[in-house]
Amino acid sequence: MTTNTPEAPLPVGNAPADPLAADHASAAPLAADHASAAPLTAGNTPADPLTVGFDLDLTLLDTRPGIKAAFTVFSETYGVEVDADLVVSRLGPPLEQEMAHWVPAEQVTEMTARYRALYPEHAIEPTVPMPGARDALDAVREAGGRTIVVTAKNAPDARRHFAHLGIEPDAVVGRLFAEAKAEALRAHGASVYVGDHVGDVRGAKAAGALSVAVATGPCAPDELREAGADVVLEDLTDFRAWWEAYVARTAR
Repeated sequence: MTTNTPEAPLPVGNAPADPLAADHASAAPLAADHASAAPLTAGNTPADPLTVGFDLDLTLLDTRPGIKAAFTVFSETYGVEVDADLVVSRLGPPLEQEMAHWVPAEQVTEMTARYRALYPEHAIEPTVPMPGARDALDAVREAGGRTIVVTAKNAPDARRHFAHLGIEPDAVVGRLFAEAKAEALRAHGASVYVGDHVGDVRGAKAAGALSVAVATGPCAPDELREAGADVVLEDLTDFRAWWEAYVARTAR
């Protein structure tokens, strides 16, 4: 269907060996999140109607089982009480924002890094594509277009997900949320951005891109429309039909 329109300091003394020296994205410079993309400071690429940006969590990939598993291990390892079911019910914003609900402010950076060190082992395997995700990416390529993933997740973990699933977007840019996503969308010349969160709608609008929302995340269709989505799809199984009509219109 398509329509247009308690917080005492937490014990960490009994934790295992410090994982922060591991080669994970949490310890890597932010530049690693743009390693597969064109330099974002080099100016904007002219908009291409066939370049499409996609969000990752709950747009292309159902990361809920993996994130729940990783947070469960994190809680058991570091003694941090986290409601993992609540966490996966509101995916979208940066991890640091979620972590701030569970640990004191002065521990957010450290505990985020510790969680990210656990992520590759526990979150990659359980993650699966969202319905229609592969077909949506194929549809763009069949039309001669390019697919760009712009996500709040760190790019190394995003690429781990795609490698595990055999999905190959043309570029992955990480650690961007809401309006900040416009930086990458403009740099790659994306004319369309597909996402499940009102932050994705805001990112598309800030980039001057068409906002295609999918109601597969924490935001209801009406909430996505009120945020300014140009198109709201039930899920990505509806994307191909919408895309083919869009391509036909832009070719006139």
